[in-house]
Amino acid sequence: MARNDNRGRLPKAPDQRHAHKTRAKQNRDGQIPTRDQIVEYLDINPHNASKRDIAKAFGIRGDDRIILKALLKEMEDDGLINRTRKTYRRTAVLPSVTVIDIPKDTDPNYMIGHPDKWDDDDGERPGVLIVVAKDAKIVPGPGDRVLARVSPNEVPDGPAYLAKPMKILDAPRKSLIGVVRMVERGARLVPVERKGREMQIHAGDLNGAKDGDLVEVEQAVAGRAMVPKAKVVNVIGNPLSEKAVSLIALHNLEIPHKFPNSVIAESEAAKPADLTGREDWRHLPFVTIDPATAKDHDDAVYAQLDEDPANEGGFVVYVAIADVAHYVRPGSEMEREALLRGNSVYFPDRVVPMLPEKISNNLCSLIELQNRAALGLRMVFDSDGEKVSHSFHRTLIRSAAKLSYQQAQTAIDGHPDDKTQPLLEPILKPLFAAFTAMEQAQKKRGPLALDLPERKIILNDKGMVQDVHIPERLTAHRLIEEMMIQSNVCAAETLEKHKVPLLYRAHDAPSQQKMIGLKEALSSMELNFNPGDTVKPDHFNRILAMAEKSDNPHLVNEMILRSQAQAEYTHENYGHFGLNLRRYAHFTSPIRRYADLIVHRALIRALKLGNDGLPPETDSKLPMIGEQISMTERRAMAAERETTDRLLAYFLADQVGATFPGRIAGVIGAGLFVRLDKSGADGFIPAGTLGSDYFLHDEGQQALIGERTGERFRIGDQVEVRLVEAEPLAGSLRFEMLTTGEQVKPPRRSRGRSPVRKTTFGKRRNKR
Repeated sequence: MARNDNRGRLPKAPDQRHAHKTRAKQNRDGQIPTRDQIVEYLDINPHNASKRDIAKAFGIRGDDRIILKALLKEMEDDGLINRTRKTYRRTAVLPSVTVIDIPKDTDPNYMIGHPDKWDDDDGERPGVLIVVAKDAKIVPGPGDRVLARVSPNEVPDGPAYLAKPMKILDAPRKSLIGVVRMVERGARLVPVERKGREMQIHAGDLNGAKDGDLVEVEQAVAGRAMVPKAKVVNVIGNPLSEKAVSLIALHNLEIPHKFPNSVIAESEAAKPADLTGREDWRHLPFVTIDPATAKDHDDAVYAQLDEDPANEGGFVVYVAIADVAHYVRPGSEMEREALLRGNSVYFPDRVVPMLPEKISNNLCSLIELQNRAALGLRMVFDSDGEKVSHSFHRTLIRSAAKLSYQQAQTAIDGHPDDKTQPLLEPILKPLFAAFTAMEQAQKKRGPLALDLPERKIILNDKGMVQDVHIPERLTAHRLIEEMMIQSNVCAAETLEKHKVPLLYRAHDAPSQQKMIGLKEALSSMELNFNPGDTVKPDHFNRILAMAEKSDNPHLVNEMILRSQAQAEYTHENYGHFGLNLRRYAHFTSPIRRYADLIVHRALIRALKLGNDGLPPETDSKLPMIGEQISMTERRAMAAERETTDRLLAYFLADQVGATFPGRIAGVIGAGLFVRLDKSGADGFIPAGTLGSDYFLHDEGQQALIGERTGERFRIGDQVEVRLVEAEPLAGSLRFEMLTTGEQVKPPRRSRGRSPVRKTTFGKRRNKR
C-alpha cells in the first residue's frame, strides 16, 4: 500500500468516524458554543463544569441541550475533554515537542498516533494526526515512533492534535525496569513506577541478577490466572550501591548516558589548540569562580578600571568562554551525540555530561595555569554600570587561579587565604568593584526578583543523603551571574547586527489566564494586583516587596513562580520576560549546553573568526534544533527531580512516625502537597485524612476549605506533619496533618460541585 497520499494538506477523516453531526445545527440560533469556547470555559472553571453548568453559562435552554450533549460527547471521543461522573474538564495539554507512537494497524493514509507519555490519569491518550508535507524528508509509517512538533487541531470532528514529524526514533522499549527482591522460590520484581504492578521472576529467568539489583525485564503472562511474569534481560546496577540512585531516572526517561565507542575515539584523538588564528590573551590574569566541587570550567573573568579619560570611573570586563566549537565540529560523531543529549544532566550522585570527559573536563575546561582555547569577550561599562561597547575575539588564555565562590567571597570580606591573598588587590577587588557598578544598571533594569532558595543535598561515600542545607547566596554568585547575563546579551546583539540566525533563550510573559488566577489568589490575601494589559516584571516585584512585610512571603513567591511561562530555545525572538531583556542568547556554557555551541558557531561565522562556524545549511534546521534541546532540557529537569525525590525518600524511610515542620507547596482537589522545611522533601496528604468535614478545593485561594467548619489549608501555610509512609523506589512520601487549619467563613457549595467525603485518620493535635 502506498504511503500517505495526502502529503501537503490535511487529509479528510473517513465518513464513518462520527455517526452523528451537530455542526449544521449549532449555529441555528447562535446559542451553541464552539469547541474552543467550551475548552476556554473549562480552563477558567475547572471545578464548575457539569453539563448543567455549561448550559447555564452559555444560556442554552430547551431542545438545544440535546445538541450540547452531543457536542460534549464528540469532544470527549476526540480526546479534547474528559468526564468524571458528571463533571467535565479539559484533558492534559501536550508540549509543543512530543514523542508520538503510531500504531501498526493505523490507516497509512490517515495515520493517528498517541503521545508516548501521558500524565492525565483520568483520560485516554488523545489522538494525534500525523501530517506529512509534500516535500518532507521525514516520512513515518505505521508502527514508527517519531519526535514531532505538535499543535492543537482546529478542524472540527478530528483528533485533538496535529503532529509534524521531526525525526523517526528507535522503536519503543518493550521492557520494563524494576528492582529484584529474592523470595523462597525465585524472586519478585518491584516496579519503580508509582502505579506499576509487581511481577514474579522464576529462578532460571534472573540472568545473574541479585537481590536489590535494578533490572530491565521482558513481561509475559502465564497460567489460567494470567499471572504477570518477568524475565531479566539486562542488569542495570544496584541503586543502593555507590552513586547509583540516578540510574532509575536515566532508564525511565531514556537519557543517553554511555558514549558510543566512535564518540570516545574521536574525543581521544583531539589535540590542544595553539595560537594559530588566535589572539594571545595569556597576559590577562583570568580567574575561574565556580562551586568547590566543579570539574569543568566554562568561563573565566577579569576586570580592570578603564583608562580611557572619556569613561572616568568605568570598567573593562573580560570574559573568556571555553572554545568548544574548535573541538566539536559540524557533522562529527561528538556533534551528533551532543545534539542527541542536548545538555549535561546534573544529579546529586553523578553528572551525565553532554561531551566526553577528555573534552569537558580537560581540553575545553579552563584549568588554572594551562593554555586553553577560548572565545573572548571585552565589555566596557561606565560608572553607572551601563554597557558602552563590546567586542568578541578568538583567543588563547591561561587562567591564573581556580577559586570557589566561598574562597572569593571570604577574601573580599577581608579574610583571604594563602591562595587568594596575592590575588586580592590586582584581581578580586577590581572584579567586585566592576560588579558593584553593573549591579546599579541591573536594579534599574528590574528583572523578576523571586526569592526561592535552592537546597543542596550532601551525599555520603555510598551516594546516599547525609545532610540537606540551603547554601548562602553570596555576592560572588551574583557577580558571576550578572557577568554571564551581560555576555549572553552581547552575543545576541552581535548576531542580530550581522543578521546571522541564532537560537535565543526566550521567556514569554505570563498568559492572561494565569494572570486572572493570580489576581484572584492575591486578592484573597488583600494584595491588589492589577497590571493591566501589559504585564512587566516590576508589577510582580512590587507585590513581592509588599509580601515581605506579611506573615507569608513564601506563599506569594510560590504563586508568582507558578504563574510564569517556561523558558525555551527558539529561533524567534520574543525577549526574556524574567530577566527583562529584549534579546538574550545562551553563550557562556558550551561544555554543558548545545544551544551555546550553536551561538559560538554563529559568532565565528558572523565575525569571520575561523572556518568552523555555523554551516549555512544549519539555518533551516534551527527551529527543529530549538525544539529538540528544549525537550532534552525538560527531560533533564524531570530526571533530576525524580532522583532527588528518591534520595530524600531513602533518607527519610527509617523515620516513619516522626514529625516534621513544613509548608503546603501545592493544593489539588485530592489533597495537599507539603514540603518539609529542612530537607525540602515533598510529600502528599490525601484529602480523606484531613478530618470528618467536607473539604472543597478553592482554585482562586489555592486552598482546601471545610464546607461545615471553614477550616482552611492554603498553599504557603506553615504546618506540622507526621511521616506515615515512605516508598524510596517511587520517590514518594505520605504525611498526616497535625496542624489545625485557619478558620474562615465556610464556603457555599455550588450545585453540581462534588465534595470529597473525609474520614478521620488519627486525631490531629492543635498547633495553632
